[in-house]
Amino acid sequence: MRWILLLALLISGSSYAQWKDYMIGVKGDTLNKVDLKGKKQGPWINRYESVRGEPGFEEEGEYYDDRKEGNWRKFNMTGDLLAIENYHWGFLDGTSQYFNLAGNLIREESWRAFNPDKAYDTLDVEDVMNPGNYNSVIVKNEGSSLRHGTWSYYNDGMAFKTEFYRLGKLEQGNAAPPTLGSDTLVVSSNRKPKEVLEFEKKNAGKKKVKVRDGAVSYIP
Repeated sequence: MRWILLLALLISGSSYAQWKDYMIGVKGDTLNKVDLKGKKQGPWINRYESVRGEPGFEEEGEYYDDRKEGNWRKFNMTGDLLAIENYHWGFLDGTSQYFNLAGNLIREESWRAFNPDKAYDTLDVEDVMNPGNYNSVIVKNEGSSLRHGTWSYYNDGMAFKTEFYRLGKLEQGNAAPPTLGSDTLVVSSNRKPKEVLEFEKKNAGKKKVKVRDGAVSYIP
């Protein structure tokens, strides 16, 4: 029995030895882990006190290599749910929802995160002139998120305002789609621009960039 207890203590000690810092939660789980390289990993709870009249709040979710990843929930100091946000590479990605103190949805946002480790990123954008058809878009990466998709605003459960964003630009009604900018290349035919061919040649053999649809997943 003594050997079993000693073995359990050794295993427990070795598991904690891989962390520079950590916290034991009320359920006995390990939270707020910082690895030996100083990076946040796994489940975390962040607490922000009230500052200059702004109310404090808590948020809980997971980090991967110091970046927020997947589903994060935000609460006020009395435990009311304020928001459900989704992250990838540390930036907002997919659908985020915000609630009032009664628990009613007041706003729903759509974001697209870009991999900060790459100079360019790729996604598919629907052609507004030909619904159902998509163009591959190569975007210069600024290492952040862009508003991309539908934003809805609610009152008493009913949407009273809807906006649609394409790569950070607001589309106005039936107006022509906004320009994507000089740092964006659209590929819609078999004859690709010189810049696209050079980009593909440089990234040949690398894992193909997937287009995220807002689903939450824990991906390195």
